[in-house]
Amino acid sequence: MSKVTVYSTTWCAFCNTEKQWLDKLGVEYAAKDIEEDKAAYDELMEKIGGEFKGVPVTSIGDDVILGFDRPKLQEALKKNGLIKD
Repeated sequence: MSKVTVYSTTWCAFCNTEKQWLDKLGVEYAAKDIEEDKAAYDELMEKIGGEFKGVPVTSIGDDVILGFDRPKLQEALKKNGLIKD
């Protein structure tokens, strides 16, 4: 099971950009489309306490990051040993 999960939609440009960035870094992740997959939507709602504010939402270990926030994503990836400094 992947330590990184990206909750997204097909039409979200930031979602697609984030996935391309993770690919470039060589980080394995599970991509879950919250519009096509009801279980993924429910899983996301549970992680964020039911307060949906947009996508992407990225789960890295115990961290849940809203948006394509590179500094926060990099910090969480480093903390979980998924990328080096």
